[in-house]
Amino acid sequence: MPYNVSFISLGCAKNQVNCEQMMATVQHAGHDIVSSPEGADVAVVNTCGFLASACEEAIDNILEMAELKKEGKLKKIIVTGCMAQRYKDDVLHELPEVDAVLGTGSYGDIALAIDEVMGAQTLRPCHMGDIHHCEQGGARILSTPPWYAYLRIAEGCDNCCAYCVIPRLRGRYRSRPMNELLDEASELASAGVKELIVIAQDITRYGTDLYGEHKLAALLRELCKLDFHWIRLHYLYPEEITPELIDTIAQEPKILKYIDLPIQHCNDQILRTMCRRSTKDELLELFSTLRERIPGLVLRTSLITGLPYEDEAAFEELCQFLQDVRIERAGVFPYSPEEGTPAAKMLNRVDADEAQRRADLIVDVQSRIMDDFNESRMGDVTEVLCDGWDEQSQSFVGRSYAESPDIDGRIYFSAERDVQPGEFVPVRITGAMDGELTGELAEEE
Repeated sequence: MPYNVSFISLGCAKNQVNCEQMMATVQHAGHDIVSSPEGADVAVVNTCGFLASACEEAIDNILEMAELKKEGKLKKIIVTGCMAQRYKDDVLHELPEVDAVLGTGSYGDIALAIDEVMGAQTLRPCHMGDIHHCEQGGARILSTPPWYAYLRIAEGCDNCCAYCVIPRLRGRYRSRPMNELLDEASELASAGVKELIVIAQDITRYGTDLYGEHKLAALLRELCKLDFHWIRLHYLYPEEITPELIDTIAQEPKILKYIDLPIQHCNDQILRTMCRRSTKDELLELFSTLRERIPGLVLRTSLITGLPYEDEAAFEELCQFLQDVRIERAGVFPYSPEEGTPAAKMLNRVDADEAQRRADLIVDVQSRIMDDFNESRMGDVTEVLCDGWDEQSQSFVGRSYAESPDIDGRIYFSAERDVQPGEFVPVRITGAMDGELTGELAEEE
């Protein structure tokens, strides 16, 4: 019997790909995908569990579904993803409204779980498959606008940073075979995708497990042969960036000069405490090389404040590092001790309020750097991918190479003609507002 199934995906783009695969599986099983959980037979909440704040967001969404269920507007709730993997027992015991739980090794069981919860049985199914060997590929129903899509090239992580729980949730690092990736990418290109976003927890390791050597550069060169206009990269770890990869990014015009490179900190003691493999001097040398080899490069990073052993001097060193290196984009997070990680057991903790205060100060520093970067773009004509019309500003909105979807700002621009979503247009930058840019269509001569 076909059922109406609604999906809610939380967290990162990698999680979004899992949700897209589940939707395809459900549709293939004969069920209908509906946009709203209200009135649906089943709501699937695909959770993030990376940080405590992500778990709280997941619980809030589950409770919203529980309210719909109580009101008779929803029949069943299935919880999937990282929080389900991390806190299976808690979800089952503390959230009685949840009808089934699927871990990160069991996304492929979603159609079976729907049949189970909609059947006559009273047991609450719990599927927790092997996170180290689960299927990565498969059909997808894209949830992004049709002009961009994510290509996840690997699953899991072997970096084992002291503060991070991801290896326990996603398993060891597993590259997908290159031929499989190129087949999927070819299908995306044929479907009209113009911006391909290459993602994994660490894309720079790609191929080391399957082929015994770094293969990201080779993969990117093959992807550049397909009918994409832009290829964007998320996330690159500093220790695995090879000269070949730098050359490939510099030489291939389709690869955007935008690198998301999470460093988390710059102080050597903090980096050792985190089990990171770089030193401050090595990071400085890498940034210098990247800037020299890739003109116009925009860097994005992630930073954590308030880690164990971060004293005031280490924090001030981070502030100065940012001012010296001038990283254009940064996500800043106060440290949260995550259950099951080595860092959670460490002494010399920083008070949570102090960690937040430091995060706020880093945001202030970073905002000034971003403002300077935006100011440097005034008068430039840049290629913009139009994402549509914004009713509030009464202008078109889009992104240049320097803005990744959902995490960076956008460019609001005026035009005397109708610009179609998914169209690339030249835009002259004329102003900035709250970290975002404004501009006008620069008609080609």
